[in-house]
Amino acid sequence: MNITKLNGVGAKRAHSLYNSGIYTVADLLNHFPRDYDDRSQIGKTVAELMPDAVNTLRGTIAADPESARIPRRGASALNLTKLLIKDYTGTLEIVWFNQPYLKKYFKRGNEYIFTGKVREIGGKLQMQSPEYEPCRDVELSHGRIVPIYTTPKQFSQKTFRALIHQALDAGTGYDAAFSEYVPTAIRDKYSLCSRKTAIQNIHFPESDTLFLAARRRLVFEELFFVQSALQQLKDAVTGQAGLNVGSHGIGLFISALPFSLTNAQIAVLADIRRDMISGKRMNRLVQGDVGSGKTVVAMAAAYLVMQAGYQAALMVPTEVLASQHYSQCKQFFEPLGFETVLLTGSLGAKERRESLAKIQNGFANMVIGTHALIQEKVEYAQLGLAITDEQHRFGVNQRLNLTEKAQIIPHTLVMTATPIPRTLGMILYGDLDISIINELPPGRQTIKTYSVGSKYQQRMHGFIRTEIEAGRQAYIICPAIEAREADENQENPDQLKNVLDYTAELSAALPGMKIAHLHGKMKSTQKQEIMDAFKAGDISVLVSTTVIEVGVHVANATLMIIENAERFGLSQLHQLRGRVGRGQHQSYCILITDTKAQETKSRMKAMCDTSDGFVLAELDLKIRGAGDFFGTRQHGLPTFSIANLYRDMDILKEVQQAILEVHEMQILEEERTIMKQRLSRVLNDTYGGVM
Repeated sequence: MNITKLNGVGAKRAHSLYNSGIYTVADLLNHFPRDYDDRSQIGKTVAELMPDAVNTLRGTIAADPESARIPRRGASALNLTKLLIKDYTGTLEIVWFNQPYLKKYFKRGNEYIFTGKVREIGGKLQMQSPEYEPCRDVELSHGRIVPIYTTPKQFSQKTFRALIHQALDAGTGYDAAFSEYVPTAIRDKYSLCSRKTAIQNIHFPESDTLFLAARRRLVFEELFFVQSALQQLKDAVTGQAGLNVGSHGIGLFISALPFSLTNAQIAVLADIRRDMISGKRMNRLVQGDVGSGKTVVAMAAAYLVMQAGYQAALMVPTEVLASQHYSQCKQFFEPLGFETVLLTGSLGAKERRESLAKIQNGFANMVIGTHALIQEKVEYAQLGLAITDEQHRFGVNQRLNLTEKAQIIPHTLVMTATPIPRTLGMILYGDLDISIINELPPGRQTIKTYSVGSKYQQRMHGFIRTEIEAGRQAYIICPAIEAREADENQENPDQLKNVLDYTAELSAALPGMKIAHLHGKMKSTQKQEIMDAFKAGDISVLVSTTVIEVGVHVANATLMIIENAERFGLSQLHQLRGRVGRGQHQSYCILITDTKAQETKSRMKAMCDTSDGFVLAELDLKIRGAGDFFGTRQHGLPTFSIANLYRDMDILKEVQQAILEVHEMQILEEERTIMKQRLSRVLNDTYGGVM
């Protein structure tokens, strides 16, 4: 049933709901709370209020509300509405900003419930911008455990909560939200409550016991269908016939390398070769920490396929990284008789035509590129191996789009330098076999990491100068490109460092030093020119956004400074830190933050205490949650409505067991049909319907 059928949903509110993905009443009831506020106790009196804390109290309007306009320098005037309430222990002033209509809402002598933060101002307590309701309406926002939502525009917490309550109260007209997708046999075996009970108690819990049962049921359901979708993807691959590379080996390739492979790299290559001679299609993930040598493993796999007369393609997330891999592959493959071509969006028309022709006629043995590799006009002669770097930046559907370019079923190799906690790996890579490179090449330097405040800036300038005068190079990472962007992201833009201003300030502080900047809004040719100059040593200090986060290799860079480090996740900080420490000289990472929050202090301490990416990844998942694990929400990770991949590992284990058992269970045919229909929708919504 359309959301407009609910009272109070006019054109503006409907548009806002649509923008949040809420089109029907079922969509609304599946928009779960992000948090809860315990307002079950309305026992506070004015005398018992706690400063700097959220308080709930009952009070009577002691005087007519007052409203005044307060002028502000350089900004529009502020409208202040004041209200005085009282109880038998005293009075309290309540204020709202820019809500003048409230002056007409409150009536002297009427009693209300208020919940808001209390501050001490001028020796007196004041409650600012609280939620409020007449005492007769306390069942939604006060006197109970109250849900807190991520609300669409046009809705306050109060109005959105009321809309949810209306939908739950409406009864039989909106039963679509209560439809059962999990078969009865599974619900019985794993003691799951009904979906109707779960929906009712996830929004307005009747008790702690019912809330926990509701959450467990909804988490189980969500993980069940995501895991089932991944299993279906894996089943579609398992058993498929694949290219057999025969007796071809990689001895010639390895002997031409200017370094020795680690035991871990050799073991992973054994996994890959075993897949490639099995007669079955390879579908493998190579996971390893920053600098563990995944790229050379991928190149060796490509060599095996090219020797057998087929092409290999490597898809990477950025043009900077594509150009770097192109240079490496040319260096290693051309002496062995194999041609490498580059295909990115910034190629000129002539270069692009030449690359497309070589790919189509088979003259290109190794193809390196970005998303351009999966565009419609790209035709491969005989694609035998599809390699995807940093898979979480593409997602399952884009990875499969690359394999679908092949005339035959190609082998698939996926690489990631982001250490993935096991629970997250089950969701991201559930359709892949996994090999881990758990060893760094000999000679890799331990990166000394420190966390300091911005007051150390002058000392950092001196440290930069010392490193540069010793012949080294430095990266400086800023979270924003320019000041306007900073202003949009933070109330005090002066505290958020941006690339353009920082470059100018550093150039003034360190005259004569070769300083340049890099960010994602620059043209691809500009970015490549800057990176080439940095690699060549013509630039000493590179001020950049996180565009250099993945894969960029400059052995002479020994100093990484990250401004506003609190704005990045631990895994992203670890990736950035991995840009240094790639040569023979001691390297350093300096994390700069002025944030006093205990959580930030704990995260910075973890960065300073360990260089183990998997330890940091587990902590990052715990703190930030799966959705923001990579710094921004990425295509490869399903958006969960309620499941938390750190907290819900035990439920995930139950789900995996249930998926193994479901084919043997006594399930009604009607229930199997409903389950398959739901699975089909999840496949389509999450993975683009690819199979």
